[in-house]
Amino acid sequence: MATVLQSAYFVELVLPFLLIFVVVFGILQKTKIFGDNKKQIDALVALVLGLIVVAFANAVNIILNLVPFMAIGVVIILIFMIMYGMLFKEGDFDMNKWLKFGIGTVIMIALIIAVLVVTGGWDYIVELFYGKASGDLVANVVMVVIVMVALVLVVVPFGKKKEKKKDE
Repeated sequence: MATVLQSAYFVELVLPFLLIFVVVFGILQKTKIFGDNKKQIDALVALVLGLIVVAFANAVNIILNLVPFMAIGVVIILIFMIMYGMLFKEGDFDMNKWLKFGIGTVIMIALIIAVLVVTGGWDYIVELFYGKASGDLVANVVMVVIVMVALVLVVVPFGKKKEKKKDE
């Protein structure tokens, strides 16, 4: 006997809508894009975006395929944080800046790859790099990466900032 939670309408309409609504509403509340104490506007924007996403079957399919990966990823991150937190006393838990950056980078790369796999874009990218015309593409990608790294090294200041002394 099927329950309400197993029905197609609940799984394919209500749950994706709630997920998008809550995430968008939370982001709008946290960033305060529309200003302080604007919950009504944030809720209306989240409602509209949630309804737009639910209206497109492809978007709902992507969400339904990504949710299991997200759940497993959240569990892995939670276990890592619990194990990392067991090493410290209460109140002394402070992650290194580079560790936060590294974890965030790994999570972002994993999320991008998961989205590409679910949407079918990963096969297209693999075909570009390992297909018949892959030599030119690989050379171009390597050159673009080298130029980007060079720009970052030139633009971003590294090292300690020197303080200028003001003479009176």
